[in-house]
Amino acid sequence: MSLPGMQPVRAGYLPGIDPAEVDWQLLRFDHAAAPLQVAVPVLTAAQMHALAGRVRQAAALHLRPMPVAQIIDVIDSAIARLLDRAGPWRQRAEALLPAVSGYDAEMVRLGLTGFFKTFRAPQLRRFVAEDFANPLLLDGFQPAAKGGAVRAFGPDLLVHSWAGNVPALALWSFVCGLLVKAGNIGKLPSAEPLFAGWFAQLLAEEHPPLADCFAVVWWKGAGGEDADALYAQADTVLAYGGNDALDAIRRRLPVTTRFLPHGHKLGFGLVGAGALDTLEAPPLARLAAWDVMRYDQQGCYSPHVFYVQRGGAVSPRAFADYLAAELANLHRRFPRRPLPVDEAAAVAHWRQGIEWKALSAAPGAPPGAQLIGAPADAWSVAYADTLGPLAPTALQRTVQVVAVDALDDVLPVVARHRPFLQTAGVAAAPEELHRLAALLGAAGVTRISAIGAMSTPEAGWHHDGRFNLFDLVRMVEIEASAETAAEPFARYAD
Repeated sequence: MSLPGMQPVRAGYLPGIDPAEVDWQLLRFDHAAAPLQVAVPVLTAAQMHALAGRVRQAAALHLRPMPVAQIIDVIDSAIARLLDRAGPWRQRAEALLPAVSGYDAEMVRLGLTGFFKTFRAPQLRRFVAEDFANPLLLDGFQPAAKGGAVRAFGPDLLVHSWAGNVPALALWSFVCGLLVKAGNIGKLPSAEPLFAGWFAQLLAEEHPPLADCFAVVWWKGAGGEDADALYAQADTVLAYGGNDALDAIRRRLPVTTRFLPHGHKLGFGLVGAGALDTLEAPPLARLAAWDVMRYDQQGCYSPHVFYVQRGGAVSPRAFADYLAAELANLHRRFPRRPLPVDEAAAVAHWRQGIEWKALSAAPGAPPGAQLIGAPADAWSVAYADTLGPLAPTALQRTVQVVAVDALDDVLPVVARHRPFLQTAGVAAAPEELHRLAALLGAAGVTRISAIGAMSTPEAGWHHDGRFNLFDLVRMVEIEASAETAAEPFARYAD
């Protein structure tokens, strides 16, 4: 039941289902001055089964025959409306996404603009070309180099399980599903249950024949019979979240269902001595601080550690001081979101662990990690003179700076965590960048970016080293033998 004076915001997108026939559960968000309630749909197994069938059938009828170029134009039109700050959809996003996420409103505004720009038509064309040298493979059979012809078919029904740690994150996989012409049903995250439903409504407005080709649903936790009814009909499941949650999804899927999980990752940066002159180091620290600040390190690409090489004009310790000062400046512009009790305790525990190591260092030994800043600060930088194991921080703008004699020394340390590696930011000369990239790739890193761009992946990036679109499709071949055998049956054969 809604609290007095609060009008719940309805989430989800359920084509063909009367809202009056749906049970709605209220999620309460207390981040803003005025609490917000969001009503999320709770479907029965029978409703979920019928919805999956409707989406599958509509996608085969309306989405699959559309040329990819036309799909891109529809998405581009929807994104243009989301970029229009005077438009109702963008105003709704700017008003409500900070309220459900707790992130600073200006951070969300800038983040949405940068994020949406990666889904304009030119970027989407690059996105498709990154996985398909000939994008027409998605529209029909194309000549194969070995003879015959080949075509890419997306799944009849693609189910998404979205994470809510970053606002609007569902857009990535939703767009991927559209580009491969799949029927799409996404499960909303409780942490951010609004954007995916809005985008579905926008698409339906832009191109009404698509209105039944996707749906946005919700269930609590791992779900029950409702989730089982949907998973039973899925050809492919694309899921984001913690490793335990992903394992739980994997175990309940039929063995024939393709499962594409994206779990927790650890990002880190490498700063070479050549990047540490007195002119370049301060702006580089500013860029590093932006990577730490964006959405309080909640992205899988966010940095936890910066390894800084000794020997530059600016020492690693001085770089840590610059980073701390920039985080302090950014906090004044983009305050960190209020932390719930468990997250605040995790930050305090991490800081105490750093302080304890410093106090317990043996006499004459290096002091170990040292904290820069006061306990009351909404950010934390820990500086260490010795290289230790790669470990996650407590997030929430907590980061380590570790001094090293050579960047090569970092490689065996991070390689021990290969399953959790994804993004590495590198500040080094071109020759050094390419040399390090080869070593980082061998260690398990799948994305190498500039520092400052770690938390803003470009369109078409290979998430976790995988193909965003190619992994979703199955290839259908007409062998040359079939074409040859067909020749005698042609009318002109006589």
